[in-house]
Amino acid sequence: MATKEPISIQHPFKALGRIPGANILVPLLLGVFMNTFFPDVFPTLGSFSAAMTVKGTAALVGAFMLCVGATISFKSAPKAALRGAIIIISKVVFCVALGLAVLFFLNDNLLGLSSMVILAACSGANNSMYAGLMADYGNEYEQGAVAITTLVVGPPVTMLALGATGQSPINWSLLGAVLPIILGIILGNCFPSMKKMLTSALPAIIVMTFFAMGTTMKFDSLIMAGPAGILLGVICSVCGGFINYFVDRATGGSGVAGVAISSCAGANALTPAAMAEANPALYGGAVLATANAQVAAAVIVTAILTPLITGYVAEHFAKKDNTSEEVVEAA
Repeated sequence: MATKEPISIQHPFKALGRIPGANILVPLLLGVFMNTFFPDVFPTLGSFSAAMTVKGTAALVGAFMLCVGATISFKSAPKAALRGAIIIISKVVFCVALGLAVLFFLNDNLLGLSSMVILAACSGANNSMYAGLMADYGNEYEQGAVAITTLVVGPPVTMLALGATGQSPINWSLLGAVLPIILGIILGNCFPSMKKMLTSALPAIIVMTFFAMGTTMKFDSLIMAGPAGILLGVICSVCGGFINYFVDRATGGSGVAGVAISSCAGANALTPAAMAEANPALYGGAVLATANAQVAAAVIVTAILTPLITGYVAEHFAKKDNTSEEVVEAA
């Protein structure tokens, strides 16, 4: 009986069924609903209510990164670390290459998508969704790979890529973006009691973080993203998933982990704001508003497409591979 308690904690929205990433999507959409139809509730209440919602997104994301860092062990299995490094590097290389190609060869406009938006949406993955998908479809190495994929989250990749081209200054804000997860790794490995405490807090902080993030968005912003926002999600899940699948397969994987990582992280919805803070003249104002809407749309689109593609790959390819291995072993 004791072993069932963590499962209920990990899946607070169990009534919705086996929906990967429900613990992110449900609070996120609930926050968007509140801000769309009751936009004055939290600002009017003020105090702690506002601090935990419309005014507290950055602080909650920092706490989320700290808790995630505590789950990453220095002694991660080599095969899990290798698999995680392969799929996340493949994902990052694809999005950086595409983003820079749009910047230099397409005048920073791919059917309404800028290089910053492409990098913001595609550079990070929804690791909660990845972990849920791997629990259903992955082996022990693919499941353990999340310890590596969680290292690529939020603004750092976009800031580095565009900073190297002179589009964004590389300054102390980059260190500030990654310091919480680094601190979490150190605390989790040096103090087992701290690791247990921060790890157990992760499910709750995920719900709180994405609800707060939702209260900064509106459904009309998703509509404003239009076809470009949908296209962004398709690029991330379908095009990125296609590349990641073949890289995963070519390096000894089943391909399932490669497509499962091809989602847009909810935390990456903060990247346009981080870029606007670093270079307000280039990324602020209307550019920021459009980028926020497009990335928010991509989060929802990839949340639908990525589980469907992962399930298809696992059903039509991974099982065939497993059957072939069983035949060889039997022979």
